Parts: sequence; structure tokens; C-alpha cells
Amino acid sequence: MNTQDEARFLDQTVALAVANVQNDGGPFGALIVTSDGRSFSGVNRVTASKDPTAHAEVMAIRNACTALQTFELSGSTLYTSCEPCPLCVSAALWARVESVVYAADRFDAEEAGFDDAVFYNYFNTPVDQRSMPVRQVVPPVEAALPASAPFNAWRTLAARVDY
Repeated sequence: MNTQDEARFLDQTVALAVANVQNDGGPFGALIVTSDGRSFSGVNRVTASKDPTAHAEVMAIRNACTALQTFELSGSTLYTSCEPCPLCVSAALWARVESVVYAADRFDAEEAGFDDAVFYNYFNTPVDQRSMPVRQVVPPVEAALPASAPFNAWRTLAARVDY
């Protein structure tokens, strides 16, 4: 992708974000652009839909996958009006997006009251000091099913679709 195309796509994401602010949404817009040039937009609908995962990047990925009838977007680029938070980077990784290009950064977002640093810092904090504990509890031997039961079922499913 050349820099002129990148600038055009980033302009579109910024325009989506600005328009979304006037439509009860957050100031974030995103585009998934496939290797053959098709594009799929998404805007932040967290407060409008009462869905904390409805970030612009996630919505663009959802829209692209739904339209393309796939769960992976190999070869595509995610353009976004702002540096993606860890949730959005994770979604892009799961979707097998090839690259991410953004306009504003996390510090610009912080100036507007969006403090993604909390989430970046979470992963940089030692596990035993994190604000939200995430811990494993292994079911006792006498449990009806071992913790590995879902994975055993998955491994033996002949019709599974790997992802």
C-alpha cells in the first residue's frame, strides 16, 4: 500500500470518528481493507450499545468477517483513527490481520479522557500485583469432567474448523 492510499484510508477513519461523535458514539473509527481493496468500516459504539467490546476496530473486524463470511482476514490492513488498545490489537491478531496503521496515538486519546495506559500497564504488571486477579483453579479429581475435557472433545471432533 502506498502512502497516498494510507493517508486516504486514515482520513476516512478520522471522518468516521468525527461523525460518530455526533451519533452518540465514541471518537474512534476504523477500516479493514482487504488485499483486493474492499473496505469495511466500524465505529465505536460502546456507550450507544452498552457493549464494552464495541470498539471501532472490533466493529470493523466483525463487519468485514460477516460480509466476507470468514473469521480470518489474512492479507488485510486495519486502519484506525487512533492507536488500538490491547483489546483491539488482540482482535486484530485473532483475525490474522496483516498490519495496523493508525493516526492519533494513545497520548492524544488520554488528553481527551481515554486512559488506555491502565490496560497497557496491566500486562506489564507482575501477575500477583494486577488490579484484576486472573487465576487458575484446577477441578478436583472427583469432578464430573476434568478441565481438559473441552479440548479433548475438540481434538476428536472430525468436523472441526481450526482457527
